[in-house]
Amino acid sequence: MTDSVSSSGIDPLSARLRELADYLAAPAAGRLTEEQRALSLGIARRLVADVAAQLDRGIDTEGLWREWLRGGLPGADRLARLCFARAEEHRWRDLSAQRSSPPPILPDADEAGADTPSVGTPLSDIDRAYLALQIADRRRFDALGHPALAIADLDGDVFRALLLDIAAWRLAEVSQYQARAAELGEAVRAATEHQTEGGGIADAGAAYHKILGTALPEAAAHAIARHDWPTLIALAAAAHRRSYDDMALALLTAETAALPSLLAPLQLDRTALAPLEASLAMLPSRAVTDDGARDYGETLAPGRVTR
Repeated sequence: MTDSVSSSGIDPLSARLRELADYLAAPAAGRLTEEQRALSLGIARRLVADVAAQLDRGIDTEGLWREWLRGGLPGADRLARLCFARAEEHRWRDLSAQRSSPPPILPDADEAGADTPSVGTPLSDIDRAYLALQIADRRRFDALGHPALAIADLDGDVFRALLLDIAAWRLAEVSQYQARAAELGEAVRAATEHQTEGGGIADAGAAYHKILGTALPEAAAHAIARHDWPTLIALAAAAHRRSYDDMALALLTAETAALPSLLAPLQLDRTALAPLEASLAMLPSRAVTDDGARDYGETLAPGRVTR
């Protein structure tokens, strides 16, 4: 299982993103690996259903999806990068979970003694920030544990565009009812205003990054050692002031040699990166970008934000 490196001069990441956009626009054509295709399409489907619910819970999401599946998803280019990043992150996490060693056996209660905090012990500020990050990550799955995109994590323009696409489909159904058509417009406005309520994983990661202070390198190293990839991605995204999805895709498609510079803001020792390098190397069908260090040094320069 090796990295997928282009020998034709074509950037594999760009090629796969174009392929995913083409696939979402015409799903019946088929491409990508079966696993990547299924994951990405499932993520897109759950996103459409979640956004539709923001507009009107009476929308027939099954009928909407069937129609879009036949005719192609509107805004496929906008959705391709998001769905691909989330799908690849899920594949990576799933593979790590399968290969991870079982958790260490906890000591007996008598041996644990004073080192084990009591149930009533209040959490520290750092612990609370980490817990908020875990909760934000859990929102990125549906009730059955399938990977999804949280509404609060979406770029505002992407969210509004998808809202309008779904509203246009719904309007065709209720256009004869003026009152319901007017309600639809109000629902778009309200959903746009309340999109980021509660915050997403990028916000939680930024808060955790800020409160860690000088403990940042240790926390990042521990995340790598535990294969806690969401925490690592969130901390790196905060350090670069980029979106979580951008940072996830940067890590997942980076050459091994590019990882130290990509994660330089986390001030990690070179040896701390070894588990990360090994984990990424074992991920099959990974789209590795050419000249990753140069590209991401420019793309992820601090100060360039996505929202």
